[in-house]
Amino acid sequence: MSTVSTGAPARAPRTTEPEPPAAERRHRERQWPGYVFLTPWMIGAAVLTLVPMAVSLYLSFTDYNLFDPPRWVGLRNYQEMLTEDPRFWRSVGTTLLYVVVAVPLKLLLALGAAMLLRSLGRGRSFYRSAFYAPSLLGASMSIALVWRALFNDGGSVPQVLSAVGIDVGGWVGDPGLAVFVIVLLTVWQFGAPMVIFLAGLQQISPDLYEAAALDGAGRWRQFVSVTVPMLSPVVFFNLVLEMIQSFQVFTPAFAVSGGDGGPADSTMFYTLYLYERGFTASHMGYAAAMAWLLLIVIGVITLILFRTSRSWVFYADTEGR
Repeated sequence: MSTVSTGAPARAPRTTEPEPPAAERRHRERQWPGYVFLTPWMIGAAVLTLVPMAVSLYLSFTDYNLFDPPRWVGLRNYQEMLTEDPRFWRSVGTTLLYVVVAVPLKLLLALGAAMLLRSLGRGRSFYRSAFYAPSLLGASMSIALVWRALFNDGGSVPQVLSAVGIDVGGWVGDPGLAVFVIVLLTVWQFGAPMVIFLAGLQQISPDLYEAAALDGAGRWRQFVSVTVPMLSPVVFFNLVLEMIQSFQVFTPAFAVSGGDGGPADSTMFYTLYLYERGFTASHMGYAAAMAWLLLIVIGVITLILFRTSRSWVFYADTEGR
């Protein structure tokens, strides 16, 4: 028995795009209010951050004096900065000296104060507030001027040192000591990292110290084998923050030096020299190039810290760290 074929291919059934589930559809509908509330922030970030950064990057390749139109000079600003400007390198050396000395001292003092506060019973809140107060006040110009007066000729600090037989005169006018006036002002503001250290210390389980004591570990061994490893993420966090802030120090250097980086450029910090070239000498293109170089250096050092943290930062809930 034969069958009759029409010769027309069979049509595949038409498929329709499946609609998203109701839960996913509701989730998408709930997202738009979030974008609405984020709109002011996104506009502010674009207008106040991204656009100025793009303009400053362009200006770093120009000769611009704030009055005449920018003139494109390519890499001339960077070449002059790195090969023809000895004051630039003096500012780099002063800033590096400040960072290398001030950051470790500040973190050590903050850690010591945090450990002392942890062992206190009564009065902990009072001392914590008292130690934190300089962090709120120390960044102001008024405190920096008072600090300058304390270490200037005839100030309280030289008089006290002279009374105990250490007659070094005023620190502010001494090229070898002026930078340490700013270092001490920074170290005095140890309250912010101290509070973070204290929070980290309170998260360490007492069972770890009890186990170490049962194994015969004394206080120093407990500190080295328990406190330091368990606190290493907090140390890393404070180190990164303080390093970034130290490279950008400006107000204390401006106040202590009188704005000129003296004596003998001993307090000519990088940001102070940037300010001088941009707003005093009106070389805004050169200042923009300095700002971008500082951003790159801070980014590279931060990246190095993150890379090397794998060998010394211990995370209790992560294997292989």
